[in-house]
Amino acid sequence: MTVAISNVFSHLSPLIQRAVGAAGYTQPTPIQEQAIPHLLNGRDLLGCAQTGTGKTAAFTLPILEHLLKTARSPVPGRPRVLILAPTRELAAQIDESIRDYGQFSRITHAVIFGGVRQQSQVQALKRGVDIIVATPGRLLDLMNQGIVILDSIEIFVLDEADRMLDMGFIPDIRRILVKLPQKRQTLFFSATLPPAIVQLAQSMVKDPVHITIDPEHPTIDAITQKVIFTEKAEKPGLLLSLLKNRNMARVLVFTRTKHGANRIAKRLNEEGIPCAPIHGNKSQVARVKALSEFKNGRIRVLVATDIASRGIDVEGITHVINFDIPEEPETYIHRIGRTARAGASGIAIAFCSSDERKNLRDIDLLIHRTSTQGF
Repeated sequence: MTVAISNVFSHLSPLIQRAVGAAGYTQPTPIQEQAIPHLLNGRDLLGCAQTGTGKTAAFTLPILEHLLKTARSPVPGRPRVLILAPTRELAAQIDESIRDYGQFSRITHAVIFGGVRQQSQVQALKRGVDIIVATPGRLLDLMNQGIVILDSIEIFVLDEADRMLDMGFIPDIRRILVKLPQKRQTLFFSATLPPAIVQLAQSMVKDPVHITIDPEHPTIDAITQKVIFTEKAEKPGLLLSLLKNRNMARVLVFTRTKHGANRIAKRLNEEGIPCAPIHGNKSQVARVKALSEFKNGRIRVLVATDIASRGIDVEGITHVINFDIPEEPETYIHRIGRTARAGASGIAIAFCSSDERKNLRDIDLLIHRTSTQGF
């Protein structure tokens, strides 16, 4: 049976349409509907969109289309497309999307990030690839070694710019920008647009299309949100009690600190609940292993800090638990958006202690909700 492809996807080449269909997508998300036609026409883009809105496909599909229509042999060390991401996990997820959507083409790509030996990355660059997806630090290392040269970049994507700012990467990004050709297509994405990010965007894009996907009201309608008022000392026992429910099949727990993530994961494993922590102090090998075991169901619970969570795009997350209420209300939205993806429903539970009530009120104001005790 042939799957009907919606209008915006019908603008793409048959090989890409086939890959989109193989991935099970027939209807574009709002950002895809709005962005893809402009990107196919070569326009710069300034997009304000939360994670989970489909923005990765919104930029990868037009990139693949451009490369298909202007196909030529890759030049060693000189990619045609550069996508910058703030974390290793997000870079790997974007690379996987390129692999999936480009599976019927001969477009080549590589993912470049630190925390692992650079040998395989160097070999890929020396063979020549069309697209590199990179974190700023490792990319600058390879640029300084003369292994990658950016003078042939035709399309540049900066993803999750606000997280780049939070992680202190803006100076690195500026060092990368000066090495790019002036004539290029630039796509700039950020979940929020604080003044520093607006200033950076204005220095990068030319006559951009502006697309905002309701950043204060992302797609959370399918998420059932619950709050449990408790005290800090009671949170570990509460978490254990909830996880006895086997309907909590794949659970993502957010903590404020790395130490807290380690402590919770240790306690859950001791209680016979398969679990792993994922945060910035973990090696890349450990982070990849934890994410892989979470995806394939070998562990039921993943305990994450916010920085490490960027790029966790796992289907079938049934529950997100905010063990600690985040200080920034937008972070709460980002966290709970890890469930109820791809048309599924999900449950988000927040543990709120007395000293976190103000943070909860800020979240309520943002999403126009009144929190009451409930589970």
